Amino acid sequence: MSKDVEDAAGKGISFFERYLSVWVIICIMAGVAVGQFLPVIPDTLSRFEYAQVSIPVAILIWLMIYPMMAQIDFSSIANAGRKPKGLIITLVVNWLIKPFTMFFFAWLFFRVVFAPFIPEALATEYIAGAVLLGAAPCTAMVFVWSYLTKGNASYTLVQVSVNDLIMIFAYGPIVMLLLRINNVVIPFDTIFLSIVLFIIIPLAAGYVSRVILIKRKGLAWFENVYLKAAGKFTIVGLLLTLIILFSFQGEVIINNPLHIVLIAVPLIIQTLFIFVIAYLWAKTWRIEHSVAAPAAMIGTSNFFELAVAVAIALFGLNSGAALVTVVGVLVEVPLMLFLVRIANNTRGWFPAEPQFVKNN
Repeated sequence: MSKDVEDAAGKGISFFERYLSVWVIICIMAGVAVGQFLPVIPDTLSRFEYAQVSIPVAILIWLMIYPMMAQIDFSSIANAGRKPKGLIITLVVNWLIKPFTMFFFAWLFFRVVFAPFIPEALATEYIAGAVLLGAAPCTAMVFVWSYLTKGNASYTLVQVSVNDLIMIFAYGPIVMLLLRINNVVIPFDTIFLSIVLFIIIPLAAGYVSRVILIKRKGLAWFENVYLKAAGKFTIVGLLLTLIILFSFQGEVIINNPLHIVLIAVPLIIQTLFIFVIAYLWAKTWRIEHSVAAPAAMIGTSNFFELAVAVAIALFGLNSGAALVTVVGVLVEVPLMLFLVRIANNTRGWFPAEPQFVKNN
C-alpha cells in the first residue's frame, strides 16, 4: 500500500474497520466453536423467530444498519442535477449492470467451474447469496473509500442518497427476478417484509432522528458526537451477528472448508470487473477524479449488512446464501483498500476540474 493511502487510511478508516477481515475470521472461529461445544446457544436462539425472521439477529442487524442510514442527507438530492455524469455512472452500474453480472459470475463458477466440488442444491443457495450481495450497492463504507481517494464528499453524499431511495423500490424486484432465474421462488410478501424490516424502517428512523437531533443539537454535534458513538454499534452488531450465524454454520465449515475459498473467487472477480467498468467509463467521460473514484467505489463495494440480513430472513441462519454474504464481508475490506491504491495511483488519468459544491 502506498504511503499516501496508508496515511489516509489511518485518518479515514477506524481500527476495527481497517482490520474488519481479521475480526470476521475471529468471529468465524468463535461461532464455529460455539456451535460445536455450546450447541444450546444456537438451539435457544432458533426458538425466537417471527415469520422466519430471527428476532435476536434482527435486533443486531438494526444496530448495524441504523447508523449508516442516519448519515444520509436527503436534502442533498436537490443537487443531483449538477454534474450528472458521475451520478449516471453510479446508477447504471449499480442497477443495470452489477446485479446481473454478479448472477452471471456466480452461476458460471458455482454451477460450471466448481460443479465437481459443490452439490447442486448448495450451488443454488450460493448463487442466491451472491444475488443478494450484487443487488445491494454500498451505503456506509463508501464514505470511507471516498475519503481515502480524496473524493468529493458532497457529491458522494448525493450519489449515496439517490441510491438509497432507488434501493427501496428496485432491490426487491431485481432480487426476485434473479432468484426466479435461479429456480428459487420467494413469495412477494417475504421479500416485502425484508425490505420493510431492513431498508424502510432503519432508513425512516435514521432520517427522523437526523432531522430532530440536528435541529436540537446542531449538525456539528450530530456528525462528530452522535454518529461516531452510534457507529460503534455497527461494528458490535456485525461481529455478534457473525458469531451467531457461524454457530449455525459450524458443520458446513468443518465439512467443507474449501467452500470459503470457492465462494470468494467469483466475488473477487465481480468486484474487480465492476470497478474496471465504472472507473474506465468515468475516464472516458473525462470526469474529475474526486467524482470518478467514489462513483466507481459505490458500485464496486456492497451493502453487505443488508445482504446478510435479507439472506438470513429469506433462507435462514444455516443457509448457503447467508454464508456467501459473510464471505463477502471477509473479502471486501482488503480488496477495496487495494482498489483505493489503484485509484490514487491513477489520479493523473483524470482532468482537474472545479469540485461540486453542495448548497446548504
